[in-house]
Amino acid sequence: MSAQVVPEKKINLIIDSDLEESADATELIETRHHEVTSEQNDLRLDRVLALAVPEFSRSYLQQLIAQSAVTLNGSAQTKAAKHVRTGDVVTVELKPTEQSQAYVAEDIPVDVVFEDEYLLIVNKPAGLVVHPAPGNWRGTLLNGLLFKSPEAKHLPRAGIVHRLDKDTSGLMVVAKTRLCMDALVKLIAARDVSREYVALAHGAWRTGFGEHIADRIVTQSIGRDQRNRLKMAAFETTSHHAKAARTDIKVLYQTEDYTWVECKLHTGRTHQIRVHMSYLGHPLVADTTYGGKHALGLLRQALHAKRLAFVHPMTDAVMEFLSPLPQDLEAALKLMNEAS
Repeated sequence: MSAQVVPEKKINLIIDSDLEESADATELIETRHHEVTSEQNDLRLDRVLALAVPEFSRSYLQQLIAQSAVTLNGSAQTKAAKHVRTGDVVTVELKPTEQSQAYVAEDIPVDVVFEDEYLLIVNKPAGLVVHPAPGNWRGTLLNGLLFKSPEAKHLPRAGIVHRLDKDTSGLMVVAKTRLCMDALVKLIAARDVSREYVALAHGAWRTGFGEHIADRIVTQSIGRDQRNRLKMAAFETTSHHAKAARTDIKVLYQTEDYTWVECKLHTGRTHQIRVHMSYLGHPLVADTTYGGKHALGLLRQALHAKRLAFVHPMTDAVMEFLSPLPQDLEAALKLMNEAS
């Protein structure tokens, strides 16, 4: 890892927003009962709850429903859209939810490759979730950052300004102060943070083989897959559900069955490289979500954030970091070469 240091520069940039705080896990559970009135007949369960206990947000009440903390006539409910009838009795246990307790410090190893008073560079291993979300409310990088630096609790998302998928490894930048966080967000939005990845894809490169390899610039927009809301998809044009995206792809090496590529992001859409590679007919090895198959010993998508470069927003230092390949990708490349 390397970083060039130059004289300090201050940036006067402040953007106000609410801080994300953790709920007190020791809060006592309170039980409330509500009988559905005739005016509330046929309303959704979460809507009736919001009317019955207006001091709590609808989002919090929906979390309680999902955790089976709400019963309807004595039967536990998990669907917020359930419709109720006049005379139904709704019972709710008002207690801390998994989400409300997500922002807590946990002793999770954080591989820090650079740190100063303003920011740190993290080398994230595959398998580590970056930010608490449904199904992964604890055990995330954010929890580890709160343990490493308790003052991070005063920053939105503990200073995290961009993310990597759970099974993608590699470099991330995390802010340590609000001023630096706002500046980093501005740099990323202006595309002044260079992010390069390496990936192993299925198939020989379709635009050429050997000396006739042609690199690609993929500009298909990316949005939520209309048939499967858990996936993203490539679209030919931008719209209200598909945002502009660009990935530059360079072929580094290929065999008849696999291609090793370098990808440079110009935008940061969800699953961008995975979606663009699948769109080209070259899904990533082991990326079963987008058409890849387990091969070469890989159990997670073959994607690694290898390079991160930017001008330090607080000191003007030119920063460049390189992350070595993780062992599973090294082993996969060895098997790829041996099979060719």
